[in-house]
Amino acid sequence: MIFGPLANAFKIPDLKRRLLFTLAMIAIYRVGAFIPTPGINSQRLAQFFASLAGTQGGTIFGIMNLFSGGAVERLTIFALGIMPYITASIIMQLLIPVIPSWEKMVKEGGEQARRVITQYTRYATIALSLIQSFFIALWLENPTLFGGLQIVDTPGWGFRLLTVLTLTSGSAFIMYLGEQVTERGIGNGASILITAGIISRLPTAVYQLFVLASPFSQARRQIDPLRLLLLCVMMIGVIVAVVQLIQGQRKIPVQYARRMVGRRMYGGQTTYIPLRVNQAGVIPIIFSQSLLVFPATIAGLVPNPMLQQVASSLMHGQVLYTVLYILLIVFFSFFYTALTFNPIDIADNIKKYGGFLPGIRPGNPTAEYLDFIMVRVTLAGAVFLAAIAILPDMVGLWMKIPQSVTGFFGGTSMLIVVGVMLDTIRQIESHLLLRHYDGFMRTGRIRGRR
Repeated sequence: MIFGPLANAFKIPDLKRRLLFTLAMIAIYRVGAFIPTPGINSQRLAQFFASLAGTQGGTIFGIMNLFSGGAVERLTIFALGIMPYITASIIMQLLIPVIPSWEKMVKEGGEQARRVITQYTRYATIALSLIQSFFIALWLENPTLFGGLQIVDTPGWGFRLLTVLTLTSGSAFIMYLGEQVTERGIGNGASILITAGIISRLPTAVYQLFVLASPFSQARRQIDPLRLLLLCVMMIGVIVAVVQLIQGQRKIPVQYARRMVGRRMYGGQTTYIPLRVNQAGVIPIIFSQSLLVFPATIAGLVPNPMLQQVASSLMHGQVLYTVLYILLIVFFSFFYTALTFNPIDIADNIKKYGGFLPGIRPGNPTAEYLDFIMVRVTLAGAVFLAAIAILPDMVGLWMKIPQSVTGFFGGTSMLIVVGVMLDTIRQIESHLLLRHYDGFMRTGRIRGRR
């Protein structure tokens, strides 16, 4: 069923050119993920990250490694990945409602305002890359943080400047690749590159799962056939649940009154406001993980007994970690939704164009009703998001499976991959339907996240 639309996609010259361009940019991105940074002993660095992978805990470098497709553990020129650009975009998005002049510019500026915000985002990306790369250079020069392993052959300011220049240039080039994919390819460029990095780790995860389940492996088989079947069923169930979470929305009907403008009659139609169940996307999980692994990262950089105790209590699988993880996800879901969803503005726009919610008075009562509904929808989405986020940890503790395998059973990886796939398929389907081809589904349409 899916192969027919894919074959039709390559019959359309413009869509074919966009697909091939996207694949070419992904190939360039993956090649850069294997070019090492000068002055690094790659074998010793890989040995250090292998020791980290064997534990249930994590550090901020583990999150960066996820988004860069394994480039951090090899310290390649793309080690920073797209993370600085994503962080800068989130910061800019959070600052727009806070700074009145920016909010006014976005509302009134149109395309020009978007270009200004994009330029600010680029500057913020370079600034974040300079800071992160400098601290990574200092981190690499300290052998005590790597169990006595000498990662840098010739430490000093020469190595630091070279590392800062290399990693910052790599991050800027990835930002350029992402923007080119968004403009000339298919899908959101930054999301496509993140997804490519995550999927690149899938063969390794499948191989590790095969070793754990194979009776012919040298180690004792840890997963029996029944549990392996249960894992496959669970994988399918999680994918279905994530799709429902991403696609889920509460439709609020809006009725527009008829009005005469000149000799024409306008209005008299019914539409709806889609309130998304997961308005914040994957941002609550990223923020929560970053906060929880920060003590472990600091404890690794600064040997202190108190920090070590705090870090040990915030390891994956600990009760305190799980409770704080759930609470932070719920908090950031409401926090991000409050910044991006303004019921007062929506109510004013509905009233401005002569619309009203059936049974609700225009103006302030409409804003209060929308806020009430959004709180309930966000709570359901936040709880569902927290359940999907902690599922990999629960599976790992239950079956003693490494995080590199359980990461594909939920959490950040699953949400990003499924969400980006839905967005990309929706864009391809829109091109097909525009040129009178069949879409990916016989009935209905695929909705993206936005």
